[in-house]
Amino acid sequence: MQQLIRQTAPLACAIWLASSALQTAFAHPHVWVTSKAEIVYDADKIAAVQHHWAFDEFYAAMAVQGLDKNNDGVFARDELDELAKVNMDGLKEFDYFTHAKFGNAKIKFGPPQDYWLEHVNGILTLHFKLPLTTPLAPAANGFEFATYDSSFFIAFELAKGDAITLAGAPQSCKITVGVPEPTPEEKSLTSAMQQQFGGDAGGGTKSAVVTCGNS
Repeated sequence: MQQLIRQTAPLACAIWLASSALQTAFAHPHVWVTSKAEIVYDADKIAAVQHHWAFDEFYAAMAVQGLDKNNDGVFARDELDELAKVNMDGLKEFDYFTHAKFGNAKIKFGPPQDYWLEHVNGILTLHFKLPLTTPLAPAANGFEFATYDSSFFIAFELAKGDAITLAGAPQSCKITVGVPEPTPEEKSLTSAMQQQFGGDAGGGTKSAVVTCGNS
């Protein structure tokens, strides 16, 4: 593992380690992410989810080591392009930690678009858009969306304020953010985490539900 870490970009290592964590029932967070998202509409249909993930300062400092190619003390967007690509390639295996459904039907996403990294005041933020493979009409009330890592290796926390918003939605649409009902598998894993670590290990995941019209 140490050899792999030396040979691979830091962000890719985190994704590789997350893969190992998925096989471990008693994982706990190693990376913390503060997330924002917009549910993007096009022609009055839900078309994509736009993500903004801000990594914790410790992880950000590790991830950008050696990437200031011109040594000007600034990590420009082009200097972070390769790291952004490595990140997106690694996240593919985990469906970008993006979970969406309508009723009992899982929503499928296409390849990510417009992904890039920015580094401001020591904070590394990943921006990317996930398009729905089939846009969803707003009349189909009950679109539900959440971002989380069920292995608990990466801890996602919503930013304060309006962390999940609608972009370009019809005026009749609104968004409600709350704690979703976990699946039986997630309940079992959370229970095991609580026994191992105490407290509300793995808790705190919140989802956004979209309703339109009079619903």
